[in-house]
Amino acid sequence: MTMRILILGGGVGGQVAANELRRRLSPEHRVTLIERDTRHAFAPSFLWVMTGDRQPQHVTRNVRELVRPGVEVITAEIRRIDVANRRVETGHESLAYDYLVVALGAELALDAIPGLASAAHTFYTLDGAARLRTALDGVGGGTVAVVVSALPYKCPGAPHEAAMLLADFFRRRRRRHTVDVHLFTPEPQPMPVAGPVLGEAVQQMLARRRIGFHPSHKLTAVNPDTRELLFDGKPPVKYDLLAAIPPHRSPALVRDAGLANESGWIPVDRQTLATRHEHVYAIGDITAVAVPGRWRPDVPLMLPKAGVFAHAEALVVARRIAAEIAGVAATDTFCGDGFCMLEAGEDLAGVAFGDFFAEPSPRVEVRSIGKAWHLGKVLFEWWWLAPWGIRRRALKATLTIGSRIYGIPTTF
Repeated sequence: MTMRILILGGGVGGQVAANELRRRLSPEHRVTLIERDTRHAFAPSFLWVMTGDRQPQHVTRNVRELVRPGVEVITAEIRRIDVANRRVETGHESLAYDYLVVALGAELALDAIPGLASAAHTFYTLDGAARLRTALDGVGGGTVAVVVSALPYKCPGAPHEAAMLLADFFRRRRRRHTVDVHLFTPEPQPMPVAGPVLGEAVQQMLARRRIGFHPSHKLTAVNPDTRELLFDGKPPVKYDLLAAIPPHRSPALVRDAGLANESGWIPVDRQTLATRHEHVYAIGDITAVAVPGRWRPDVPLMLPKAGVFAHAEALVVARRIAAEIAGVAATDTFCGDGFCMLEAGEDLAGVAFGDFFAEPSPRVEVRSIGKAWHLGKVLFEWWWLAPWGIRRRALKATLTIGSRIYGIPTTF
């Protein structure tokens, strides 16, 4: 019996799920990836676009080049998910499915905070990073504010990387003595889910680069006319250039389909990524995955929204679906392991990796900062953007060797 698997979203999770399913399933089964954009933009490189180390065309690739032969790619806007009748409607057609993988990611909602949309630049989109690069040339002095505007947000290390890369940008242009870089976040420390050791290490990295770090600052509004940041219970802060991490939300069609919980994200079984609907899975930034421990007594810790987790979750889901279709027991489970490379400028990077399902709270190990980790991030960019085929396999081998040398658990 022929099965059709629909994968919604062509980001990290969607591509990995599609490629792994196509690898494991026989040709009669259909693997269909639906993505509204013809070109995939590699989000980890947006920070390099911001600093001018990459041009936008360097970090994009046609989605069809990044998937295996035999993966059907449909370029369309998804309009409706009908889980009761196992159908997905696009702007062009209605598609039936036997299995559904939702990998639609998170949307940015600049309009959620008064004044933010008109005042802020953002490096969380490719176009935004390019515009920010142009704006940086006009900053001769004053305060550059990097602001986490709301929780949760994807790529938890990105705000700290951005602050350090901006400091390095102005240092290289001999403007560091006239430009102050400050990072504001509602969190009590950098990446609280990773624990105090990583938080302290990141704060030290920021301090060594003379970056002001301001935790527990919840943004309530921005006044573009006076260039002021307004925080809950804190004095207003003046800025000359604002780089914001916008509020995130799930796509409306996910909420309309009844897949989301009260917070707007899709709850899943943390080991299998299954939703409460039969044969419907969700992976990546769209999900809500609880981990052991609590941020505050009233706030449970949640798995960070990051590509490394989307990648691992996609492999688990693809292998479980393939096993079910083959009629064998599905044994693959998501273990909560992950790592993060943190760019620090000067071709340096730090790295942390750990077990986010460890009891009684996530266990994270921090490695020393160095050029090797920066090189690792560059290699991964090359590997991810390489067209499918010989070049991709060669880079995969390179990364596999590198992971053994540097001791990072990497899953392909």
